[in-house]
Order: sequence, then C-alpha cells, then structure tokens
Amino acid sequence: MNKKSVTIVGSRNASEYGKRNAGNIAYYLAKKDYVIISGLAIGIDTMAHIGALKAKGRTIAVLTHGLNKIYPYCNRQLAIEILKNNGTLISENPIGTTISKESFSYRDRIMSGLSMNTIIVEAKKESGSLITADYALSQGRDVYAIPGNIISQTSQGTNQLLKEGAKPVIRLYNEFYK
Repeated sequence: MNKKSVTIVGSRNASEYGKRNAGNIAYYLAKKDYVIISGLAIGIDTMAHIGALKAKGRTIAVLTHGLNKIYPYCNRQLAIEILKNNGTLISENPIGTTISKESFSYRDRIMSGLSMNTIIVEAKKESGSLITADYALSQGRDVYAIPGNIISQTSQGTNQLLKEGAKPVIRLYNEFYK
C-alpha cells in the first residue's frame, strides 16, 4: 500500500459508456502505477478490475463478506485472476460471514479509506456509490465523477456530485480498447 491508489466504483447496471470509461480509466491509471481499488461487484467494479489487470497493474477487491466465498459468483474467475496477478482480496469480516445490507456500506468506507482519490463512474440518484463518495469526502479524500447523459438514470448521481463540487473527469483514455 505504499503506492498511489484510486478507488473506482459505480453502477452494477452500468451502461456501455460507463463500462468503457471504467475500463479505460483503470487501465490508464494502472499503467501510471496506481493501485486500482474496487468492490468486485458486477458492472463498473468488474471493469475497473479488468482494466487494471489488462494494464498488468495491481488491483485490490474489497469484499462484503468473508474470504471463503466470492460474491457475485460470476466474478469468481476474476477474483482468481486478481490473486494470480499480484492483487489482493480483502475483507474486514471473518471467514463464514455472509452478505448483509450493512456490509456494503462498511465495504464502501474501506475502499475510500484505502485511497486518496475516489472516482464515481456512474451512479443512480440513490446509489451505494454515493455512499462511497460521502465516506471519501468525510475522510478528506478527493472525489471525481464522470459526467453523463442528462436523461440517463445511471448518470443522475454522478451529475449531482459534479453539481455539488466533485471534480469532473473529462478526458477519455482509450488505451483499454485498443
């Protein structure tokens, strides 16, 4: 953890625009030697981890449960790839702990606490990603958001963050999709 790190989170029901941005940004930052932190959820988190791995960078997945089971199951192979490529899976929960509604908020606190910067890629108006942004702000971290389509539900939260003073991510890095 003595390297630069950034948390990248967003919607589970991500648009192609959001997935592409998450992968591109993670790839670009991992190439710049940032450790990419996310929550191993489907959607934006998955693409952030994949972008880091494709760049041959490090990524950390913060889990909502004990380390004995991967959720969602469809990301089990991704978790294995993270470990094979010098990444880390972490959880504050003991082996055997199952998922609870509160565990997502606890995970968000850990993700924002591990990095100096948090990037919210896509978020609905009532999104867990906004909880991560709130934790980051309360911890004195910088919060960035990707502007989105004004009629997209998955951009309502990020656009609101921008209105409230989050730093905009306005340059698109396309190295991931080369």
